[in-house]
Amino acid sequence: MIDWTDRHCRYFHRLLAPRARLYTEMITTGALAYSDPERHLDFDASEHPIALQLGGSELDALATSARMGERWGYDEINLNCGCPSERVLKGSFGACLMADPMLVADCYKAMRDAVDIPVTLKHRIGLDKNESYGFVRDFVGASYDAGCRVFIVHARNAILKGLSPKENREIPPLRYDVARRLKRDFPDAVFVLNGGLRTADQIVEELAPHDGVTLDGVMIGREAYQRPRSLSEMSARLWPDVPLPSDEEVVDAMTAYTAERIAAGEPLRCVARHILNLVNGQDGARRWRQMLSDNRLLNGNDAQLIRQAYDTVVAAGRDRAAEKREYMLGAAQPDAMSSGV
Repeated sequence: MIDWTDRHCRYFHRLLAPRARLYTEMITTGALAYSDPERHLDFDASEHPIALQLGGSELDALATSARMGERWGYDEINLNCGCPSERVLKGSFGACLMADPMLVADCYKAMRDAVDIPVTLKHRIGLDKNESYGFVRDFVGASYDAGCRVFIVHARNAILKGLSPKENREIPPLRYDVARRLKRDFPDAVFVLNGGLRTADQIVEELAPHDGVTLDGVMIGREAYQRPRSLSEMSARLWPDVPLPSDEEVVDAMTAYTAERIAAGEPLRCVARHILNLVNGQDGARRWRQMLSDNRLLNGNDAQLIRQAYDTVVAAGRDRAAEKREYMLGAAQPDAMSSGV
């Protein structure tokens, strides 16, 4: 989720799923060492619990970045060994690290020794055409022996050459059974399932016991971005007693938040791009997206644009309801032809 799950996106997602654990986009150790760490690390207090996801393979740099994350107040440090994009391959981090499980174990130990908060791993289940269970079992085992007890399993292979990142999320087949085999072989570790999860029903099904094995959680990626309310649907199933905000309450909260960010010097468009899909499927959704993507309107840098866009959704809903009432009233009138008058 590089360039997507920034602090503005996470603030929005927290409103939709009050109990979910949020993860940052993958941030490289180099970005923290040589650019603006505040831009990468700052977050709103409402985002807790929140994990900092790191990309890198140099022990000292990972330890330093983990310490920065702990100082910033993160609840967890996660090492990404699952991203298959070309830029992570060239940088020797992401999924290509799975080819060197002992290096990953050393990376884990360097971070664990540097901080007092949990350190976790995210990984794929294989590289390229290698679908051997032994490969991923040995990869997990190396970090398990180093002390790691939380693994987020993207249940697809990573194809390092020949597929784009998008294709890597769609073409390699999902094999959820591999995650369950890992849980069976390492029963005292936490295994979180990732990949292809789109509905609340699907999540409930995958979290149910299968052959005596129960996974510990799920991670949702692009579905949450493309269909934000899916987070609320999942939240309602997993935590039915936790109240969820209405669209209007979300809009009011995002308007107030955006006004604060604008006052801090950030442009409206940095927030607006993350909420374009909030009202998908509703009357007026197209106009909502148009207004929040219009450069002329965005250049005004006024947070009230969000509220104004939502007002068009409300108006479209009223118009549609009125049309339905008129139709029903018309249908209830006697038909002159059919009555024989």
